[in-house]
Amino acid sequence: MRFVLPIGVLIMPIILLAGCASPEAQTRAGLISAGVPAPTAGCMADRMVHRLSLLQLRRLSALGKAEHSRNLEQFLHRVRALDDSEIVKVTASSAALCALGLGR
Repeated sequence: MRFVLPIGVLIMPIILLAGCASPEAQTRAGLISAGVPAPTAGCMADRMVHRLSLLQLRRLSALGKAEHSRNLEQFLHRVRALDDSEIVKVTASSAALCALGLGR
């Protein structure tokens, strides 16, 4: 007699592992895919996850899926289009501090 596992039991570990990425790692990856240089993105993500809600971080991550920015200035312009003053303030201040090496 053969025992067959339900498909849900087989897929559950994959689903759980997909959710393991920390908000910081997801934010960093989103910033990089949006065109922010990796060192700056890492610094910015560290600051942003402590200052923005998960909903705001998700809205911001959508920018990385839309298109790649040529530079940080263009990325900040796209952030302003989200029409959330807190996201703009945190992103701009994080970008400035991290670009100057004062972000950590």
